[in-house]
Amino acid sequence: MRQLTPFHLAFPVTDLTAAAAFFEDVLGCQRGREADTWIDFDLFGHQLSLHQGRSMMAEGGTGAVDNKSVPMPHFGVVLAWDDWHALTQRLRNANVNFRIEPQMRFEGEPGEQGTFFVDAPGDVALEFKTFRDFERVFAS
Repeated sequence: MRQLTPFHLAFPVTDLTAAAAFFEDVLGCQRGREADTWIDFDLFGHQLSLHQGRSMMAEGGTGAVDNKSVPMPHFGVVLAWDDWHALTQRLRNANVNFRIEPQMRFEGEPGEQGTFFVDAPGDVALEFKTFRDFERVFAS
């Protein structure tokens, strides 16, 4: 498998203060540089920039994946198996509501994965995935 490098994603949130608190206090992301209208975070080794702005979800809808309606747009991170389970428990302990509960998707198929969705403050949908074997991330 090739060596993956960190991605950078910048996106608008409707409430920068609430979104920042969620990413920092609930997800445990380290805060980086910031200004009055944006804040950078370390999201599991990736550079995430939250910008005060309009909702990304206002124009979105849902897409069907494995007989579930998933929010569009959304983004997330593929975590190691143990890290995914630890984050699941961290979110449960923080009483975060799951939009889609933690579950296994595509069981017994090449793309078998653990997944869950949460809504972060600021009108942002997040998905967190895991694979028992990272070699299967792009399997078809």
